[in-house]
Amino acid sequence: KKFLAEGTWGNIATLDPPLSPMLWTSIATGKRADQHGILGFVEPSADNKGVKPVSSTSRKVKAIWNILNQQGMKSNVVGWWPSHPAEPINGVMVSNFYQHCGVKYGDEWPLLKGVVHPERLHDEMASLRVHPVELTMAHVLPFVPNARKIDIDKDQRLFAVSKVLSHCASIHNAATYLMEEEEWDFMAVYHDAIDHFSHLAMKYHPPQMKGLSDEDYKNYKHVVTGGYLFHDMMLERMLNLIDDDTTVMIISDHGFHSDHLRPTSLPDEPAAPAHEHRPYGIFAIKGPNIKKGEQVFGASIIDVTPTLLALYGLPIGKDMEGKPLVECFTENPFLEHIESWEKVDGIHGMHDKNLQEDKWANQEALDQLVELGYIEKPDENQAKAVENAKNESKFYLARNLIDGNKIDKAIPILEELIITDKKAFRFYEKLAVCYMNKKMFKECEQLLLDARKNIEVEKIPPLVDFYEADLYARTNRLNLAFKKFSELEMKFPQSASIQIELAKIEHSKQNWREAEIFYAKATEIDPGNSVARHGLGLCKLRQDKPEEALIEFFTVIEHTYFYPQCHYHIAEALVQLEKYSEAAQAFELTLTMAPKMTRARKWLIDIYENYLNDNEKVILHKEKVKEASKGDIVVVSGLPRSGTSMMMQMLTEGGLTALVDENREADKNNPKGYYEYEPVKRLANDNSWMHLASGKVIKVIAQLLPSLPPNFNYKIIFMQREMDEVLVSQQVMLGKKKEKAEKTFSLPLAETYKKQIEKTNTWLDSQPNIDILPINYADVMSHPEIEAEKINTFLGNTLSQEKMVKIVDPNLYRSKISLKK
Repeated sequence: KKFLAEGTWGNIATLDPPLSPMLWTSIATGKRADQHGILGFVEPSADNKGVKPVSSTSRKVKAIWNILNQQGMKSNVVGWWPSHPAEPINGVMVSNFYQHCGVKYGDEWPLLKGVVHPERLHDEMASLRVHPVELTMAHVLPFVPNARKIDIDKDQRLFAVSKVLSHCASIHNAATYLMEEEEWDFMAVYHDAIDHFSHLAMKYHPPQMKGLSDEDYKNYKHVVTGGYLFHDMMLERMLNLIDDDTTVMIISDHGFHSDHLRPTSLPDEPAAPAHEHRPYGIFAIKGPNIKKGEQVFGASIIDVTPTLLALYGLPIGKDMEGKPLVECFTENPFLEHIESWEKVDGIHGMHDKNLQEDKWANQEALDQLVELGYIEKPDENQAKAVENAKNESKFYLARNLIDGNKIDKAIPILEELIITDKKAFRFYEKLAVCYMNKKMFKECEQLLLDARKNIEVEKIPPLVDFYEADLYARTNRLNLAFKKFSELEMKFPQSASIQIELAKIEHSKQNWREAEIFYAKATEIDPGNSVARHGLGLCKLRQDKPEEALIEFFTVIEHTYFYPQCHYHIAEALVQLEKYSEAAQAFELTLTMAPKMTRARKWLIDIYENYLNDNEKVILHKEKVKEASKGDIVVVSGLPRSGTSMMMQMLTEGGLTALVDENREADKNNPKGYYEYEPVKRLANDNSWMHLASGKVIKVIAQLLPSLPPNFNYKIIFMQREMDEVLVSQQVMLGKKKEKAEKTFSLPLAETYKKQIEKTNTWLDSQPNIDILPINYADVMSHPEIEAEKINTFLGNTLSQEKMVKIVDPNLYRSKISLKK
């Protein structure tokens, strides 16, 4: 608490996959795994005849200590994963093999080759290690108060606690010794104990999980809390060894689910314990140029190295994917950038790539990974073990690429993996995500069919049903999707993901109240779910509850600050509250995250022009909108049979070019043609073709208008017609005679259409990139000259009104009816 009060803190987002060697290398480099090269826990050995733990020689880029090395600074690095063999840096490195103990107490316990650099510290570092058997009952009791009652011959968990504790103490001893005895400009210490304590005993942490025996709960419920308290004590000791001019940063690479979200079982797959991880860790920093008592939002683990470089006054590599967390600083640092630190010459302290490693040390580390559950025991068939290691690395690379939004690169990797193992659903799962993200729906449908065909029925996970339902939703088969998700909800009522998908379906229909109910259920299940909470806030906003919406939105950005859509909706809520100055700030902030979000700029133009009287900013944003816009599109819309085809004919005759195809021929219902473009029907799922409509006119039915992409400017001519006439015309088109149609059209359908139009109009009113001109069909028929003039004025007086008027044929007004009340 004292540390947080004296510095700045917040959540820090992890990366996927959340595997420690990959994550800690990203922390140390500011780069994702596809750049830095650490892809999991193990890799093939140099001779390709076996497997070994990932090592420092596998890293392809410079870590922060290598960069500092080139600046003549000294670094002490202790226990970083992976850092074996220790790199020959200017300073001291103690590798992640240092604390491992594979010998009985009393036997010789040599410090393995390559664990310590420089060699002069070998003996001193060896003496600082703690063997698990050295710990007494007094050391263990704070973690397991009932330790004396446990039969250690039958229950090995007590020894596991001792082992983790001894490893932790060894790292602490080495770190504090180096802090006191060696010169340093930078100190990096990695403790794995909280991670190991949590994997071992989070299942026993209060509250008691269902299915857990009372005895196990009572014996081990204090282990995790004890681990945190012990780390707090170690932190206090380390802080006492530094002065007030030293900046201290505390980071965790991920968190742990500690509540009802804890998994009750783990899947049968490599690195299964990672399913226990929470996607946010903790970030805290204090020092002479750091704000006190403040909170930082939106931090990611790839921001750590850029922030360190900013603290040291060094340039940040443009190839680093993170950003410096300058909001933590009392004074903004001067930021410089270089192309890449990989191009900077100088002694960096990285290993020669041909370095030979100690095979016995590698074997001990492998045994440790197996014991912790991170990897399966390598196959005795060395060739098979190598193949498995390569496939795992490819899978983790694909996940890393998906997480970094490099999906095109991930797809061929996953397709190849499925060929190698057709029974591994996790490959199908990630590929399905990729296919749906890229709107490859046919490929996704076939993929799920293949999964059902290739995987044994009893081993097919419910996720197949989930993805099938998601596919229905994305291809606009909403009723099927809702039915399937509802069936899944009955089986898995505690799944926040299912609640979110049900909410999205109602959301897409603009059923805001119904969507709100599902989003609210999701936030009850998982309070930290940003997607659910943002959706809940948006539902409240669309129901004119801006104050309630803001509460949800601000909760979202506490966890996930880099969330442009959420900041945009915060601004919208502030507009509703007529807080225009604050709304402008929120829209401006949105644009720092999403510079191409044209609708935010159009809101700013309106605010600066009509409320804040800032003409300079009006001009600036208008220029930006003009630069960013992909073009102007004229849209003719309305309900089917409201006169949209006639309007398309008028506009094309008047001089506009229509985006149409010849798929639907003219008939007796539309003797002059339908003027349609087939891809419009799939607009809700695929708008990638929309650029073809730039500078043209296109017909889009009213229900699809909310699917228009936001990076175009639209002028919409919205056809209005008496609902009775629309319904009769539709019935006649379906083959009924006009007289019968007048008596039999559906009143419930009329109400449905009215509600859909109301929702569409509400959406249209909130879109700053859309101008609308309502045109009444009956008025066009009775006064075509007047309506043609309105339309021409709306479209910039570029059309031939005379030619437009000639298109209007009163004889085609065949469904004009007069119903007696």
